[in-house]
Amino acid sequence: MLDELLGRSELKARIEELEEEKRRLEERLEAEGERRSEAVTARQAAEERVNRLEDRVEELEDRVERLGGDAADLDYRGVESLRGSRLDDVLARLRSVDAGREGAMSAAVVSDRADDLPEAVEAAFGDRAPLVAEAAPCLAYADDAGLVSVALAPPLPPEPFAQWADGFRVDDAPFRPTDEFGFALVRADLFAYGEYDGSEFASAAGFESDVMNRHSKGGFSQARFERRREDQVDEHLDRCREAIAERRPDRLIVVGDRRAVRELRDLADHTAVSDASGDPDEALTAAFRDFWTTRLYRV
Repeated sequence: MLDELLGRSELKARIEELEEEKRRLEERLEAEGERRSEAVTARQAAEERVNRLEDRVEELEDRVERLGGDAADLDYRGVESLRGSRLDDVLARLRSVDAGREGAMSAAVVSDRADDLPEAVEAAFGDRAPLVAEAAPCLAYADDAGLVSVALAPPLPPEPFAQWADGFRVDDAPFRPTDEFGFALVRADLFAYGEYDGSEFASAAGFESDVMNRHSKGGFSQARFERRREDQVDEHLDRCREAIAERRPDRLIVVGDRRAVRELRDLADHTAVSDASGDPDEALTAAFRDFWTTRLYRV
């Protein structure tokens, strides 16, 4: 009665309405937060696959561009990855060819533009010469009888040349590890480094950094989480740079995810994208094997 006279009943009812509205808003915010967290987690899980596919997409886009017009119907007779004994066999077969006086054409093609091909390559491959440009940087081999028609894309880019001779010019340097060099695998939270003398393993070092990979429910906002993760990755890459600088290799190959390779490119003689993962020793072994792989294109 007193509450009604003083208007308190209406106020209490309004307060209850506001409390209920507040509760609903809190539930909505919590649900939105969970959805954002799940979205961040899903995005991060997709990033690795995006990195792996990005190279392939760019390769196919370049191929479409380069093979425009009448060349669009061209395709390789086959493609194969070569390493170990299989690579040895293929190189040995090329070296064994005796094509007679100026019957074997060898060339190192460094440009992926069909209009930049050496005249010897255009003469040897004819209408299929654009496929050689597509495989560049590569070493191209063809004989005047049309028995051999291949391009090999080695791990290391060759020095340009083009020649006709009685046999093919097959140097080991682009295909195999030679001399002493450092090999570093760098990812957002992993560093693995090996010193090699040719293919012989000399020593290794590695570490993993504590980098946030998933945005858990609650805690940081999405933006704050991403800022903190970026800072942690930057610190990890600085630590990797210091580790490489301490060893001062005469020649250095750096492989890893795109960002790491981009950040450390100034230290390296050669770089490549790699998705090798696992503990440092395991990842280094996988990355080393993948890097020293040659692609064979049957033109």
